[in-house]
Amino acid sequence: MDFDRRRMLTGSAGAGAIALAGLVAKPAASAATMIPAGRKRPSAPKGSADKIAGDEKYWKQVAKHFEMTDATVNFENGYFGANPRNVRTAYAQATARIQEENSWFMRREFGTEASAVRERIAAELGCTVDEIALTRGATEALQAIIGGYNKLAPGDAVAYADLDYDSMQYAMNWLRERRGVEVIRTAIPEPATRQSVLDYYERLLTDNPKIKLLLLTHVSHRTGLVPPIGQISEMAAARGVDTVVDAAHSWGQLDFNVTDLKSPFIGFNLHKWMGAPLGVGFLYTRKDRLADIDRHFSDEDYGVGDVRSRIHTGTTNSANLLAVPAALDFHRAVGAANKQARLRLLRDRWVHQVLDVPNLQILTPEDPSMYGALTSFRIYDNTTTAQSTAITNYLSDEWGVFAVRRGGVERGEVIRVTPALYNTMDDADLFARAVRAAASKF
Repeated sequence: MDFDRRRMLTGSAGAGAIALAGLVAKPAASAATMIPAGRKRPSAPKGSADKIAGDEKYWKQVAKHFEMTDATVNFENGYFGANPRNVRTAYAQATARIQEENSWFMRREFGTEASAVRERIAAELGCTVDEIALTRGATEALQAIIGGYNKLAPGDAVAYADLDYDSMQYAMNWLRERRGVEVIRTAIPEPATRQSVLDYYERLLTDNPKIKLLLLTHVSHRTGLVPPIGQISEMAAARGVDTVVDAAHSWGQLDFNVTDLKSPFIGFNLHKWMGAPLGVGFLYTRKDRLADIDRHFSDEDYGVGDVRSRIHTGTTNSANLLAVPAALDFHRAVGAANKQARLRLLRDRWVHQVLDVPNLQILTPEDPSMYGALTSFRIYDNTTTAQSTAITNYLSDEWGVFAVRRGGVERGEVIRVTPALYNTMDDADLFARAVRAAASKF
């Protein structure tokens, strides 16, 4: 098969770079095969991220890189991210190559290419390659970190909050059996503000001096709340408490560097806001803290000093990993700051039209540092699964907009609303009208 793997990984030609025309000033010539005849290839506009966020002409061009159904207006983009065209093509080509070259490729060359992907991820994230190990997603990464954390002793305590992800709560609960520790579950206050969240964690740590491990979530999958993770991690470290951060929803939705989180242990997804195919993520362990995580089931494929010994997945879908460079190309072409600003603007567009609805609660504060795209709402007195399901069914059946209910919040269920780059201001306006109508009905 005539296929240049190095060019695919770097995105310099073929699938890795296709469809980036229209996002960068000088698109690669090979992009012509992926853009329909007559479609203009606009340069990325100049100016601040906030200015670019409101450039509807530009974002219409970005949206053309996604092939989406018009059966509904999808505001449930938190489940996983739609792949832009260049990623879909890279994934298809990688799948074909694996099938055609089979074990010849997988045993001889895949390891080298996977290492190149690790290097690319590390460079984009702002860490060294020896601090990350590839996984099938953030859940697997965090389970390996939490289960492998070996600094706990009987009598110690670990803690998490209601807004943390279910599977991570389960992993923390398991430490009661595995390590003989006390497990403390609490609830983040509503309504949340930056100061109230900081005060909450300070009280938690002060009132529970036995806490040694604290689970934090960078962007809550339940409400969209973005706590000041860096400050909380530093607060915990000053008390001798380690943090493990769930960044499943944040990389690609927010603009940040791994060092901003101030945590030695973090789990990431690539198939949500980075736009990689489903089933790929990675764990981050700061190199000076690697010894504090046990090898995964005493793995011996890698040495004790290699972070890859902290997770052993086995044989998985390999084509999704080979498409990651194309996703990173697209992310870089649009720009992390531009993505963050646009997603916040889409959130603001619908939220600011319903702030005056008396029986509606928005679960993220009007502080841009504490939200991204994802924001949940609650209609008062509608806190059960049956009630929230009825609301989402109404939004879909009567208004043609799709959102999802989320449980687990201390004060009752919420409706999660998550726009993506392909959504428009018209979509947000429609959603606002739908929410207003739902608040009148329920």
